[in-house]
Amino acid sequence: MPNQNQNKISLPVIKRLPRYFRLVHELKDRGINTVSSSELAALLGTTASQVRQDFNCFGGFGQQGVGYNVDLLFRELEKLLYSGRELDTILVGTGRLGRTISGFLASEATGFRLVAAFDNAPGEIGRALGQLTVLDVATLQDFCKKHKPQVAVLCIPEQSAAELAPTLLQLGIKGFWNFSNYDLAADSPGVTVENVHLGDSISSLGFQVRNAEAPRA
Repeated sequence: MPNQNQNKISLPVIKRLPRYFRLVHELKDRGINTVSSSELAALLGTTASQVRQDFNCFGGFGQQGVGYNVDLLFRELEKLLYSGRELDTILVGTGRLGRTISGFLASEATGFRLVAAFDNAPGEIGRALGQLTVLDVATLQDFCKKHKPQVAVLCIPEQSAAELAPTLLQLGIKGFWNFSNYDLAADSPGVTVENVHLGDSISSLGFQVRNAEAPRA
């Protein structure tokens, strides 16, 4: 049974949960019934002790000497991550990146329901976006007041994100998935921010590739 006092769980542990869930999902699909902390650790590139510590934050899911029942672990992780309910989500910015992200939200992002998309470009407003029609960003406040979405995905320039974020907070947005180059600060109680910098990620990759030790002859 997961620990109910989950507000004290550290951010690194929370960030590892989706990786655990993805790997356990793969094990389940392969028909594997049990997995040990050592086996999970090898797949994650961590230690068995770390796996056990992480799971103990939620009350523990295994049985000493037996390991973890994969089906049970899958269900418990699914419950922790998604709680059996979807979060109503809006997308702001429907250019190339926004349309790619909307496709991911519609097909792969468990636990989120894209309910509206907004843009300010005349060429975007009124266009189809999956099952939705892109709305004028000028209608965003009225939409949020009426439908009360919980999450906003920002695929807009940094200046626009900086200007819009305070308004979205006032409208009750509790989570931001932010793809602008502006780092939103999670300085409001109960608000979570994930700043995603694609440039940072590929720059880090490039650094590591360029500075890798040359193979010996």
